[in-house]
Amino acid sequence: MGDTISKEQRRRNMQAIRSQSKLENWVSRELWIRGIRFRKNDKSLFGKPDISIKKYKVAIIIDSCFWHACELHGNRPKSNQE
Repeated sequence: MGDTISKEQRRRNMQAIRSQSKLENWVSRELWIRGIRFRKNDKSLFGKPDISIKKYKVAIIIDSCFWHACELHGNRPKSNQE
């Protein structure tokens, strides 16, 4: 597979993506409403989990439908579909 930009530029592009999924926002909102305080993308923990609750020693990683190619909710890319 050919790429139009260098590996270093691709790496910088991917590191700059800081978006959050609707699922992650929904879970965060529900936890906050229920009085459970948490940290998002805590760099002090291995793997920077999406949500971490240190009081209960819980780390939550949320993989949205895009990464699992969910037929119902996932969006197929328009380019580079392979």
